[in-house]
Amino acid sequence: MWVAVGWLVACTAPGVTSTPSPTREKAADLVRDEPTFATSDWKTDFSRHSAPYSEIMSGGPPKDGIPAIDRPEFVSVAMSESWLENREPVVFYEFNGDARAYPVQILIWHEIVNDVVGGKLVVITFCPLCHTAIAFERELEGRLYDFGTTGKLRFSDLVMYDRQTESWWQQATGEAIVGQLTGKRLTFLPASLISWAEFKAAHPRGQVLSKNTGHSRSYGRNPYVGYDDIDQPPFLYQGPADGRLKPMERVVTVALGREAVAYPYSVLEKEKVIHDEVGGRGLVVLFKKGTASALDTEAIPQGRDVGATGVFDRVVDGRSLTFRWDGATFRDKETNTSWNLLGQGIEGPLQGKRLEPIIHGDHFWFAWAVFQLQTRVFSP
Repeated sequence: MWVAVGWLVACTAPGVTSTPSPTREKAADLVRDEPTFATSDWKTDFSRHSAPYSEIMSGGPPKDGIPAIDRPEFVSVAMSESWLENREPVVFYEFNGDARAYPVQILIWHEIVNDVVGGKLVVITFCPLCHTAIAFERELEGRLYDFGTTGKLRFSDLVMYDRQTESWWQQATGEAIVGQLTGKRLTFLPASLISWAEFKAAHPRGQVLSKNTGHSRSYGRNPYVGYDDIDQPPFLYQGPADGRLKPMERVVTVALGREAVAYPYSVLEKEKVIHDEVGGRGLVVLFKKGTASALDTEAIPQGRDVGATGVFDRVVDGRSLTFRWDGATFRDKETNTSWNLLGQGIEGPLQGKRLEPIIHGDHFWFAWAVFQLQTRVFSP
């Protein structure tokens, strides 16, 4: 059984990139109940909400009790070698050639980083209870927002808030569920959860979020020891169960058009490469061992190897490629080019080419299924 040593926190589940498959969200004017929690610390318009207040509960800490990082500092890959180990998980996001790694050993204590990457205003989020990482644009309809933690959960998922209107946002869907902006949606960005070794090999000149956060935390220590035991129930989850998979099964998730699909890690570990079509778009899902679970042992680098994933469009220069795992790298059948987990051509005729990333998530099954009600579970 897992033991939570630190603050109780929240989680994520990204996915909608165009027209979403049916979700739990309702029209704001259909929900008329009253808050079941204190509202005196908020300037939020609680008369507007799309989620029943009965579904929102305390996660333990108060508003901003889990402090977001608002002025992130970064260091080089070389300067990070002394405190990051090869198997450690990091959240990877790149834009305009600006490649950044956000170590989970830091995010597990802060959950939110408000940042600017390659000139793009972004917010990087990580939720321990659902073990998912999501990046969003911070600009919406011409206005800039920055985010903090409410201390509340809905279906064990992080409920964050913007500091400009204090509307509350469901991290899983990127949708405002309480307040002035109810019904608005943030734009998802293609972030990945990969190993430190994978990041530094692909981006030796990349930037790494520094432990100099302005807060004193036990970076490197997991406050949720044993939480991701597949036979244990999720913590603080009060919602329906989709029995097709165990609640704590890891899945890669994709939602395109009106279709949502979940690819179980248990299948990916055997197949290594999956070709599929979602919402009419051909894609490839890659899986590679070598990334530690952040929620297993107390020392994050010592967690069991759960692997990491990448999801990409299969078309390069107008040609649809077919991939395989050769025991060391991914290769396409058509040109025999070698590709890494980040979709970079690293050797062969297509060296230097890049596969187009498709927004995906790495979730616990329960955290995806409760929001994406009509998900297809992939079976080979």
